[in-house]
Amino acid sequence: MAAPGPEALVAGAVPNVPVPGAAPSTPAPAARPLRKAELHGSVSDPLLDTMNFLNEITLRYPDAISFAPGRPYDGFFDTEQVFTHMRTYLDHLAARGGTPEDIRTALYQYGPTAGQIREIIAESLRADEGIDVPAESVVVTVGAQEAMLLVLRALISGPDDVLMVASPCYVGITGAARLLDVAVHPVEEREDGFHAADLEAAVLAEKARGRRPRAFYLVPDHSNPSGATLTPRARTDLLDLAARHDLLILEDSPYRLVSPGPPPPTLKSLDRTQCVVHLGSYSKTVFPGARVGFAVADQTVADDSGATSLLADELARIKSMVTVNTPSLSQAAVAGALLAAQGLVSELNSRAAAYYGDAMRTMLRALDERLPAARRNALGVRWNRPEGGFFLTVQVPFPADDAALTRSAQDFGVIWTPMSHFHPGAGGGHRALRLSTSYLTTEEIDEGAARLARFIEAGTRAA
Repeated sequence: MAAPGPEALVAGAVPNVPVPGAAPSTPAPAARPLRKAELHGSVSDPLLDTMNFLNEITLRYPDAISFAPGRPYDGFFDTEQVFTHMRTYLDHLAARGGTPEDIRTALYQYGPTAGQIREIIAESLRADEGIDVPAESVVVTVGAQEAMLLVLRALISGPDDVLMVASPCYVGITGAARLLDVAVHPVEEREDGFHAADLEAAVLAEKARGRRPRAFYLVPDHSNPSGATLTPRARTDLLDLAARHDLLILEDSPYRLVSPGPPPPTLKSLDRTQCVVHLGSYSKTVFPGARVGFAVADQTVADDSGATSLLADELARIKSMVTVNTPSLSQAAVAGALLAAQGLVSELNSRAAAYYGDAMRTMLRALDERLPAARRNALGVRWNRPEGGFFLTVQVPFPADDAALTRSAQDFGVIWTPMSHFHPGAGGGHRALRLSTSYLTTEEIDEGAARLARFIEAGTRAA
């Protein structure tokens, strides 16, 4: 092979070959590390570490029984279902006159930002939930989490706009608020649930400070994390309050149709003043891997010229700069599942709802057996009794913090979630824990309850 010419050496084309007479090279200075203090404050917020911490505990103690994950039960998933759902949707497109080219484009190309299955979702909401809205008011999102982010970005226009939240609260909404620098005002639930009077007092307090309460977020049915459900009276009171104070309600409803028995009406189905933005997800009812959710935003938006649009249109504009569109393959799988059930998610999930109801009853029965009434009264322990959903909460007489969780996993082989993670700000929940019953078998629930009872006994003695 010929030796490189001098021009190559001068140009530095051959590395590590010294050029005669050239000055010795000096090493390049080390790159300055990014300073965390110069990044957005959210990356240092403990709120964003919640899920990582729970995942680390689960991985560190693989033999522990975990009541932490709020996942649907794996036993309902069959790999072939995905292909069946997608074939159902493709047949639907063909039956509506779609050519092979149209169908190929629908699957493989970028799709409409607002979603290509909006009509199917709107029909399902009418059939199953009594929510009668035009398809144009639906935006298909990457899970309900994106829907929350889009709605907050659209509604919060300045530093004096405030998001009110029921507390304890799902960390996804407070996390989204933190990412967007949205002020959050928690409204604590009472022992017997939500009271509209408490929200009204908080709204008036914010207005007195010169701030604008913009929206109120809650999970009205089998809430995450508390497991609480709004009473019919509380729903009416909340809608009346929202109308009086020009407050939008962000209704998150992932657990309604995976619970036994007929659910109470959604807030959106009762909405007569377009004050409810309904957030939905198919993670619990179809499968979470699809990452398909939606927002129903039928509110009218008017600009200074008098031209109007739907809030859904504005959400779609924001989404076009975030995720562009929800993956077409995921939409196809979810649409196929809905079509196969004639839009009735309640029918699609009847077996799952029965399973989750049995799991909750098994958990409550196991707790009653391990900690009978007399014993738990003596210990100062109590828990609520949800009739559905994935979660319940246990009050204990000692700090139920991350350190206690680590001891519980290490010494007793049982994992749970500290309720303090769900109370924004200084919050509360320091002596309470959340249990999820959705992801476990009956045998695991029984054994996990026994381990949990031993942990509670030991924790009470040490307090």
